Formats: sequence, C-alpha cells, structure tokens
Amino acid sequence: MKLRLALLTALLLSVPFGALAAADPVKITADKFEIDDSRHIATFTGKVVVTRTSLTVWAPKVVVDYGDGGPSNIESFVASGGVRIKTKDQDATGDQAVYDPATQILRLTGNVMVINATGTVGSPDLVVNLNTNTSVFSGGQGGRVTGVFTPK
Repeated sequence: MKLRLALLTALLLSVPFGALAAADPVKITADKFEIDDSRHIATFTGKVVVTRTSLTVWAPKVVVDYGDGGPSNIESFVASGGVRIKTKDQDATGDQAVYDPATQILRLTGNVMVINATGTVGSPDLVVNLNTNTSVFSGGQGGRVTGVFTPK
C-alpha cells in the first residue's frame, strides 16, 4: 500500500506540497482560537476542521508553533484528541498527528488506521517522510502492524 500522504499540507498554512499551490486558501473552523504571541503558539480547539483543496483534517485540538516570522513561519504542528485526515484517495486516523516542516516528517500515533481502495493498514505508529515519499508503519511495544489488501 503506497501511502501518498501530503496530509497536513492544509494545516501548514504556508508549506505547499504536490498539487497544492501556495495560493490555495486554508479554511479553519473551531469553537475557539487562541494566540499566544509571546510564546509563538496558535491553538484551535473544539471540533477543529481544516480544509485546503481536496484535503480535510478533523481534530479536537490543533496547536501550531510558529517562529519569529509569524504564523507563516510554521515550526511544528500537533493535532490531538483523535485525528482524521482525508484526501480524495485515502482516509487516515490516529490519536495524534505531529508534523515538522523542517524535516518534512509527519508522525501519526495511537490506533493508526489508513484506508484506501487497495487496502487497510493499522498500527500503533506511522512515520511519513514527505521528502522521500516513504512511510513506515511500526508495531511499537507489544503492538503489531496489520494489513488487509485487495488484489486487482
């Protein structure tokens, strides 16, 4: 199962990947939005929905850590409380998603499940390197990677 997850592109606000252009708008809805400019943290809470082009992310809480350059200078991104990330071709869920734009590493942890037309893969941990387009599902301590694949 090839995992093509430019998943958190919508949440990165300023980092375009693949077919998403920098001009594509990011739409965010939440029950609450809080900015702590002294700590460079923006927090969205309560039924957070982030949409950009054909990507949608749902989470109870999204915390964006930004640098001195302001909100367009994203240093890290954490969605937590049960995360769902949906693209045209796949649906991924987990307890938490962490993205680091500097390394372009996305880590989805806790009850990870990825579903697409060719199959389903579940594991405790998934690391996606968007630079190399590689994905590693790991069983972790006592966990196992499971998969069901549909032959064509």
